[in-house]
Amino acid sequence: MFREQIKVLDCTIRDGGLINNHDFDKRLVREVYKAVNEAGVDYMEIGYRNSKKLFSPKEYGPWKFCDDEVIEEIVSGIEKKAKLSVMVDIGRVDMEDVKPAKDSPIDMIRVASYVKDIDKAIHMVNQFHEKGYETTINIMAISRDQGLELDEALHQIEEESKADVIYIVDSFGNLYQETVEHLVKRFKGIIKTKEVGFHGHNHQQLGFSNTIEAIIHDANYLDATIYGIGRAAGNCPLELLIGFLKNPKFDIRPILDLISNEFIPLREEIEWGYIIPYAISGMMNEHPKAAMALRSSDKKENYREFYESLINVGFGE
Repeated sequence: MFREQIKVLDCTIRDGGLINNHDFDKRLVREVYKAVNEAGVDYMEIGYRNSKKLFSPKEYGPWKFCDDEVIEEIVSGIEKKAKLSVMVDIGRVDMEDVKPAKDSPIDMIRVASYVKDIDKAIHMVNQFHEKGYETTINIMAISRDQGLELDEALHQIEEESKADVIYIVDSFGNLYQETVEHLVKRFKGIIKTKEVGFHGHNHQQLGFSNTIEAIIHDANYLDATIYGIGRAAGNCPLELLIGFLKNPKFDIRPILDLISNEFIPLREEIEWGYIIPYAISGMMNEHPKAAMALRSSDKKENYREFYESLINVGFGE
């Protein structure tokens, strides 16, 4: 439970933004930063860095784009302890818009990639490294991509990339502890010069326990969100994780205050957490977008029909 090398990354605003088109108000984002900063959390991922040529600011909030100027406004006047991170998707960022790290409030850039796109992820992460950023490659939908191609991708990452951390991402909330153990050991058997991280989703109420399993097998970078907020069923709850980690640098009290004051009311406005359609999509190893669509329909509680639709047809990626 205590290992000095462990780093905790809060992705409340980034993953939570997938519920509300990244449109959290700046006051709330500032309160989140203040709380995780005071709580001793190592990083806060404030959103995505996406191209405004591909996505309209009229349709999405500021955390879809994470302009440096907006981030500086959020952290202004706060003694910075928690480093700041953004995530990029392959093909969705204008590389020329990313300033050198010394000129930006951002400390880390995380590249999200499927196994099939590892070449592109390595190319991007190496460019960010050259600009002075800490970097990660987050291998998404790992529950769908455990064949020989994964080993090939890991060897290529180890040999060719400048990434600091390689993340196992349970995008569909499908993994159980045994598979987490297998994957962490598999990653660490190939990745020798970088850390291994874990990002769990909570479709089957296993986000926290799977994160513990990753810790047991020496994954040192751990993602979590305040009150478990995130796309669909959400993520490993940050308050549970720092309560489990017996490192005296963590102080859970600022997180508890924030949940009381901000996230209990927010839960009345937007939906996340353990809900049966998300559990079903996790069991079936399906992307939760179909379950999210169901929750927005007039059949939101028709669980059996949804289950049978996945058995009979499947919704793919």
